[in-house]
Amino acid sequence: MTDSGLKVDVACTVNGARQTLRVHPLARLLDVLREDLGLTGTKEGCGEGECGACSVLVDGELVNSCLVPVLQVEGAEIKTIEGVSARGAELHAVQQAFIECGGAQCGICTPGMVLAAVSLLANIPQPTDADIRNGLAGNLCRCTGYMKIFDAVVRACERAGVKA
Repeated sequence: MTDSGLKVDVACTVNGARQTLRVHPLARLLDVLREDLGLTGTKEGCGEGECGACSVLVDGELVNSCLVPVLQVEGAEIKTIEGVSARGAELHAVQQAFIECGGAQCGICTPGMVLAAVSLLANIPQPTDADIRNGLAGNLCRCTGYMKIFDAVVRACERAGVKA
């Protein structure tokens, strides 16, 4: 960014709360979430949109927040890992399943994996094994070998009363 003094207002809703952000127009959504809003659950893995660690939902679509200029979220609804379950509420079925199945190891990929699984189940409530693999395909994990993550999505489906 060449002019660090240039700021614009971006209005959006983050995890259900309306926000007006005063940010540099070229800032990445990832940086705004982490640095300006303190939502550090969204992780930066590669900064190139290859690993999925920074995945968030923008208007219900899974995106790599490291690739999204903050100006593109004007008027949008954004959900981060902090917004998957309501504050003080029980964990989302996917979050609980990740814990039960050991799908979370170092924690770098976990927020993006959880959001990918939440997005998958919102779009395909009864996913096949191939659907699950495809739904998680944009997210890399270096710790679990993917089977525990896959098992967690299957368990979340079972908990919701559907069979994967």
